Amino acid sequence: MDKENARGAVEAILFAMGEPVSADRISEVTGLDDGAVADILREIEEELDSRLSGICVLRMEDRFQLATRPMYTEFVQNALDTRRNLPLSQAAMETLAIIAYNQPVSRSFIDQIRGVDSSSSVTSLLSRGLITEAGRLDLPGRPISFRTTDGFLRSFGMSSISDLPPTGEEQIEFSEQSIAAKEEQ
Repeated sequence: MDKENARGAVEAILFAMGEPVSADRISEVTGLDDGAVADILREIEEELDSRLSGICVLRMEDRFQLATRPMYTEFVQNALDTRRNLPLSQAAMETLAIIAYNQPVSRSFIDQIRGVDSSSSVTSLLSRGLITEAGRLDLPGRPISFRTTDGFLRSFGMSSISDLPPTGEEQIEFSEQSIAAKEEQ
């Protein structure tokens, strides 16, 4: 592998990992020797520092990670807060409703009701703090279950899950009972 490709590979690994990665691991996956990896890491670090890039290379003993340069932290926090306040997609709203009305539920339960894979919606709801893991269900495979959080209640102006509006099924039953009661009068 030539020097440009080697550097590109190391940068890509640092970017994609999102967490500290050891120089040994980088050597292992790229096939580069330890000295070459150390040189590339140093070059990347020096280049980012020389131009005051928005990112920097963090060194944690023998591990490395790309991170936001401290002077730009506030901007990143503001951007993340903005993203967190974006409206929920239709799929996320459906997933959230299933969890709220049936909690605790497994991802397979959600998928079964929706008829499609809900992994991305569950991940989005977890990152927004609207749902959380609620332990493992006592079913084969011990799947992780999910429930709503206090953040969910606050976001929707409720004090408890009992404040959820009735589902269509409950409204139909109520309507049938009302009709029966009126007929008896």
